[in-house]
Parts: sequence; C-alpha cells; structure tokens
Amino acid sequence: MHKKRLLVMDVGNTQTVFGVFLEDQLETDWRINSDQGKTAAEYAELIQNSCRSSGFDSESFSAVVISSVVPLLQDIFTDVCQTHMGISPIIVDEGIKTGMPMQVEAPHEVGADRIINTLAAYHLMGQACIVIDFGTATTFDCVSGKGEFLGGVIMPGIGISAEALFRSASKLPRVEIKKPKSFIGKNTVHCMQSGIFLGYVVMVDGMVAGIAQEMNEDVYVMATGGIAGIIAPETKTIQKVDSLLTLKGLKIIYDLNR
Repeated sequence: MHKKRLLVMDVGNTQTVFGVFLEDQLETDWRINSDQGKTAAEYAELIQNSCRSSGFDSESFSAVVISSVVPLLQDIFTDVCQTHMGISPIIVDEGIKTGMPMQVEAPHEVGADRIINTLAAYHLMGQACIVIDFGTATTFDCVSGKGEFLGGVIMPGIGISAEALFRSASKLPRVEIKKPKSFIGKNTVHCMQSGIFLGYVVMVDGMVAGIAQEMNEDVYVMATGGIAGIIAPETKTIQKVDSLLTLKGLKIIYDLNR
C-alpha cells in the first residue's frame, strides 16, 4: 500500500483532535477525550477504528506530527506511532523549525498550541493577527506583521470559570453556558449566565482592544477552540472563526520540517 497520508494530533488538556491530510487537503478530522489512563494500545485501536470508518487504514500514514500540552499523553502517542505504526513522529517542541522569530523572554515556556495557532493565522492572513483559542484555558496570542510571535495572554477558560463559581459558592447551581436574553438577570440562573457568558464576551472585546493598542498595527482577529462558535458572534472584535486552525498549523509545521 502506497503510504501518503499525514496524521496530525493536537493533544489538549480536555480533548485530543486528529486530522488526516492527503497532499494539501484535510481529508477528515475527529476528536476524543484526553484520557491519561488509556494505554498506547487502546489509543492505537481508537485511531485505527476512526481511520477505517473514514475509509482507509492507519497503515497509509507516511508521517505523524504531534503537538501536546500534556507530557504523559505526548509520550503515549509517541509510543502509538513508534510501536503500532512504525513511524517516528515529528514533535512540536522548542527545537522545531517554524520560521517564526520568538520575541518573548522564555521561548521554551510557550505552549506548542499557541505557536502553531499564530503560525497558521499568519500564513492564512499574511498580516498581524491576534488568535484567541477558547479551550480549557483561553489564550490570546499575537503575531506581528513581520511574522514574529510577540507573546500573549493566558486566562481561565469559560468552563473552568463557571465550574469554579459552582464549586466555591454553596448556594449557586451549575448552569448551562448559553447567552441569556439580557444583561440584567431576573433569577439566579439568568444572573449567572449573564456574568459567565456576556461577561466573557465583554472581556474578549476589552482584551482585544488593549492588545491591539499595544501592537500598534492593523490586526486581524481570529478565534478557534471548543466554544469559539458561540462566543465569537456576540463579540465586536472577532472577525473569523476557524475550528481547524491548529490542524492547519500542524500541516505547515510538517511542510517546514519534512
């Protein structure tokens, strides 16, 4: 069997997203929960089953790229590649070639996903960008018009914030994260949803305004991550949502390091 597919893995704290590229085309993608209790063999079977449901076999992969913010899962997925696929994966770490100058004090501390997202945004838009990733944490990352990684912001994700409110205040319930009908709540759930959802929307616009002012150039604002699709339409500043941004960035990483 001619091996020509590329498998990319974006390993996050909550979910792991897989993408399969055939040449430059993203053929399929899927996501699973990031479970540190699973073995390499169990993950290999999950990947094989997902591939078969998409009409091909995992033996058709010629290369794998892994980006991970979970060290144990990085080791497990590396084992999956080496033991079950016979492939030594490309790992996105501080030694990887990105072509992106790092204008920060400690480049090795920057999460792989943050670098990949800004790299992808810059390649797609060709200008200064702010990339907002709505994941377990919410990150704002900046790339200049010259393609330099400038740094960013890390804050608790909306899910963490909502859960902390429920766990820390004994009389407050766990609520669904959704847009309420108004800012002023008329009951406890409505009040909480206003604070969690609309408060997050206002925060996003405020952070973007402050970051853009410091960057002092025309910026394009992109969003990705789990809840980007429900938050972005309510903001005044997010111009585009790309749920596959990280996978596209991993393909760029492969092209630069193949």
